Amino acid sequence: MTAPQPCEKVEDIEIRLLLEALFLKYHYDFRNYAMASIKRRLKQAREQLGFSTFSALQERLLHDPSMLQRLLGFLTVQVSEMFRDPSYFKAIRENVVPHLRTYPSLKVWIAGCSGGEELYSMAILFREEGLEDRTQFYATDINQDALEAAEAGIFPLDRVPLFTENHRKSGGLSSLSDYYQAAYGKVTFDKTLRRNVVFSDHSLVTDAVFGEMHLISCRNVMIYFDRDLQDRALGLFKDSLARKGFLGLGAKESLRFSRHAGAFTDFVREERIYQRRAE
Repeated sequence: MTAPQPCEKVEDIEIRLLLEALFLKYHYDFRNYAMASIKRRLKQAREQLGFSTFSALQERLLHDPSMLQRLLGFLTVQVSEMFRDPSYFKAIRENVVPHLRTYPSLKVWIAGCSGGEELYSMAILFREEGLEDRTQFYATDINQDALEAAEAGIFPLDRVPLFTENHRKSGGLSSLSDYYQAAYGKVTFDKTLRRNVVFSDHSLVTDAVFGEMHLISCRNVMIYFDRDLQDRALGLFKDSLARKGFLGLGAKESLRFSRHAGAFTDFVREERIYQRRAE
């Protein structure tokens, strides 16, 4: 005879208590993430980590710090690809780069860098456009394992054909194979692509502005936030951008309903690229 499943209402209470415990103990705040998404990921965590209830998972989390990174692996999205949505990178190359050329030095923030695919895409684009040497990149994420993977710059070889095609469609000026070495079923990207990169733990939920940026790219992160948290992140981006700096969002993300919308103008509307107003 199988045990009765906990009712939905009790599960919701358990999830809220688990998220509160995660915040109070480790200062990772998922309390205002979209509940449907969080519930789906926590159910996967509960099942794959072998817990019968969210309460049992919470107890282990509170008393076993090694559980933190395992849980964060479920709560943070780590699936991306290089030059994802090639038309976005083509718009950066053709529309944003000409403006960036006018600055003697540049700061670029890849927020929610995951395993580093977007960072390496942007670093390659800037190298091809002759901007790399004057650019400081900041790659941030809340997941330490993701940051370590990004810093290593190692990806499965079977993903490279997709990366290569995306790079071509983005207007790449060279061969992607110029930037990596392949061995034992993996590719390792040239470490010189990381020479101007700072990798750092940073939360859009709880942390503050840390510099004045000329370009911020944060794609497919805010779709997991509720409206208040989206506004919080967009306010952070607004305060982090230099005047006339640029913000790139994901294809399903928008400034349209944000209270910060007035601080930006549409720059390349179809690619969700916005420009900070000068005033």
